[in-house]
Amino acid sequence: MVNFGANLDALIARVEAARLGVSGHHIVKIVGASKYSDASAIEALYRAGQRAFGENRVQDLLDKVHTLADLPIEWHFIGRLQTNKINHLIEAEPFLVHGIESLEHAQAIDKRLATKGKKWRALLQVNAANEESKAGVTVDATLETYAHIQATCPHLTLDGLMTIGAHSDDRAIVQQSFETTKKLFDALPKGASILSMGMSGDFELAIACGSTMVRVGSALFK
Repeated sequence: MVNFGANLDALIARVEAARLGVSGHHIVKIVGASKYSDASAIEALYRAGQRAFGENRVQDLLDKVHTLADLPIEWHFIGRLQTNKINHLIEAEPFLVHGIESLEHAQAIDKRLATKGKKWRALLQVNAANEESKAGVTVDATLETYAHIQATCPHLTLDGLMTIGAHSDDRAIVQQSFETTKKLFDALPKGASILSMGMSGDFELAIACGSTMVRVGSALFK
């Protein structure tokens, strides 16, 4: 039997320690990555005090939004959004979409949002380690793409950046990918407030590099 309350307390303690290592004024939000968990586990964590949860698959998000409709959960979409799933995700009314991959991706989403009369808050994904397996804009194109999306996509409000740490056992390489994204974040126009970096295996390092939002699954649900 998983003790969700104890898991949440332990995670908060780790996040707090990492946060205070940066600054007492540095705020970090925890998003529970719930893709391998059922609605009952999410509800148990909600009762323990966790409010934000993120799903990787659109259908799973829709199912859980419906099942847990009586709870005012803050739902995030943290997966890769295919264009044929955009309309379905609009139905879920996510609080924040973490993975805008390109200008073209943003414009396709904006067009659907306009048709539905909806607006989204979103983050631009940066492929900071330049890995073929990962989506997102290149480091060199990030600032220009961010500005173009702001100028051409009125139904998308960009709140900052998201990245996935480099896939490496070398801590220095992972750290470099986070530091690179933080430098880009610092160069964004006023209004950018969210830097989503860090998952279960590297969130403390991400926080040390300036992350304001971490996406944590196994530390909460196992």
